Amino acid sequence: MDLTSDQISELESIGIKAATRAGEMIQSKAKSHHKVLHKQGENSLASQVVTTVDLESQRLILETLDDTFTRFKLGLLTEESPDDSSRHQRDYFWCIDPLDGTLAFAKGTAGYSVSIALVSRHGKPLIGIVFDPENSILYHAIDKKGAQKNGKPWLITTPTSASELTLMIDNSFIARANEPKFRDQLKNFTKQRGLLGTKIIDHAGAVLNACWIVDHAPSLYFKFPKLNHGGGSAWDFAATTCLFAELGLPSCDIHGDPLLLNPIGKTYMNRKGVLFASSSSLANAAIDFFQ
Repeated sequence: MDLTSDQISELESIGIKAATRAGEMIQSKAKSHHKVLHKQGENSLASQVVTTVDLESQRLILETLDDTFTRFKLGLLTEESPDDSSRHQRDYFWCIDPLDGTLAFAKGTAGYSVSIALVSRHGKPLIGIVFDPENSILYHAIDKKGAQKNGKPWLITTPTSASELTLMIDNSFIARANEPKFRDQLKNFTKQRGLLGTKIIDHAGAVLNACWIVDHAPSLYFKFPKLNHGGGSAWDFAATTCLFAELGLPSCDIHGDPLLLNPIGKTYMNRKGVLFASSSSLANAAIDFFQ
């Protein structure tokens, strides 16, 4: 079934309610000690760590969204439940990360969030919702209707003078970022762009790594392709891909092609990598430079 504009707006409102409800619960537990559990995942620690708060967040989200699955015939892909393949059987599906940045949350540092997207069976996100409970910031967007930050149009920060490149990296990328070869590559890259060095932010999950790009321009967040499973999953990038599309900013794989947000089989993004950037020119330069 095709969703009408009014139906998509209604679904966004329900999604926002789910994200904020879960986020408020998460923040109420932020200063508590949490038992860290382990699950089967990719090779990175971030993909294998889960807390009872992740599970409770997912329960609250699904409880809030419950009626939408039958009313609108929606499928589901969510991090803490098995993939039931309904995302391939329905025209649209909810794509959910109930607590992105679990490592940051468990350490008591900023960088965790709730991410909810409505994605078509063809992999196009129609709704993107991100709630940052630590800072009480709600980001949301509907396809072709613009992006908002706390209920106001989300404006892109444009640097007025030469500045540093802000590089957002995941915990799994820290070792590589400190390798002399990569440091030399990065130094050459910033020099060619007329930038005054590099500032690295390495404590957030994938979702806020992307969101923070907008307010830290010039900025990049990328994950190189790799052979083994990993590189994040569709739920890490679905909502932010919608947000970036509405901001007119690039989100793509490391070759500049659209991200595959409803892949057949595994949900991992390792084969082609991921790239978010604060401008198309910076994204193109990164694609050319790091090939």
